[in-house]
Amino acid sequence: MSTHAKRERLLLADLLEAAGPDAPTLCEGWRTRDLAAHLVLRERRPDAAAGSLVPMLKDRQDRVQAEFADKPYEELIRLIRTGPPRFSPFTIKQVDEGANVVEFYVHAEDVRRAQPDWSARELDPVFADALWSRLERTARLLGRKVPVGLVLRRPNGQTVVAHKGTPVVTASGEPGELTMYLFGRQDTAKVALDGEPEAIERLRETKQLGF
Repeated sequence: MSTHAKRERLLLADLLEAAGPDAPTLCEGWRTRDLAAHLVLRERRPDAAAGSLVPMLKDRQDRVQAEFADKPYEELIRLIRTGPPRFSPFTIKQVDEGANVVEFYVHAEDVRRAQPDWSARELDPVFADALWSRLERTARLLGRKVPVGLVLRRPNGQTVVAHKGTPVVTASGEPGELTMYLFGRQDTAKVALDGEPEAIERLRETKQLGF
């Protein structure tokens, strides 16, 4: 596994373990047990995980995830920590890096930020650059249903267009915060919005960020 993906995996497993099976998360309707089951299903039952993309398979995904959630919580944490099975595509370094870095970062924050005493995590510059690189590649997809133009700006001045249109709102913040914002965690993301008040209000009201 790659350095970033492995680190985020272990951090997420530690957070889930420390929180226990019934702690809240930022994922609507999910406690930590549900989130852990989702992570295990994603790596070990790709046939069922396809329900996230194919609506007709959603019932099957929910059923299999519920079966995982019924397993001992300690077993779920162990499966997350040890990683995918031997013949999973996630064992390929490039796949692991491409698919898991953001997934694990966002879900780790889903656990952290659901706690009343959470504080912002300071990311090292290399990891921040890695998250920004992924934003450059996925911002258009994540922002495809935004009702206004949306530009992301990090503190060093780099920008990426998440959605073309007018009027334009600029969302400024660290790459990790912009990642959380685009993945639909607007309520906890430390992002500053700049633009016409009406456009900002329309953006704040949208529920279409992320997948």
